[in-house]
Amino acid sequence: MKDGKRLLYNESGGIYTIDVTGGDPEKLNTGSVSNNNNDHGISFDGKMLAISSQRQGMTGGGSTVYVLPVSGGEPKLMTDSTPSYWHGWNPNGKEVVLVGKRNGSNIYNIYKVNITTKAETPLTRNTSGHVDGSEFSPDGKFIYYNSSQTGTMQLWRMKPDGTGSEQLTFDEYNNWFPHISPDNKWIVFISFPPGIDPVTHPSYKRVMLRLMPVGGGAPRVIAYLYGGQGTLNVNSWSPDSKHIAFVSNSEFNGH
Repeated sequence: MKDGKRLLYNESGGIYTIDVTGGDPEKLNTGSVSNNNNDHGISFDGKMLAISSQRQGMTGGGSTVYVLPVSGGEPKLMTDSTPSYWHGWNPNGKEVVLVGKRNGSNIYNIYKVNITTKAETPLTRNTSGHVDGSEFSPDGKFIYYNSSQTGTMQLWRMKPDGTGSEQLTFDEYNNWFPHISPDNKWIVFISFPPGIDPVTHPSYKRVMLRLMPVGGGAPRVIAYLYGGQGTLNVNSWSPDSKHIAFVSNSEFNGH
């Protein structure tokens, strides 16, 4: 959370907050939207929350993006198209970015949605491979994401209008979900081993969390763990850019 005192997370379709030191969780009121997944996040000003929730009987599992006050309330539908998974807020608070499939395609692309008009703008137009993890930098100058267009999953960034794509990682790992620190200096991301399908991010794998400068450079490992899907899908930097929250699939006695 923006005050640095609580964490926000999903469990069994609900959204909860809990003190960073532990204790009893508190369930957030998300109104009639009650099948939430792990693609959710808080606006840069700390006032709004975007969530992704499954709708029964919809294409591709029915994940749909909504916006509501961070204190809770009845969510507002951002797009009727499914599947749609939220991944980032524009720092101006007026747009969200998501990944989704459209018009019967089996390929995910990145879209930008105006939260007032609900107008949707495609930012990528891939016909093969996979893109995911779209996230604005705190200064609003770039959208960071991961893409398999070179064969393995690597980190990229582009301008907010979808132009000027630039590859940032070039190694043998499959790198997913770039998250930019609030001070705009660092990217933390999850690296899967070379042996997995590059377009998947499975759970229960031996993975690494790695850190690199925001403009590119040699990554360094900050954690080895057993995890994957759900470990670091969305931005979980602390407001002071000194800590990262993540999910492990095994017992963890560190900090």
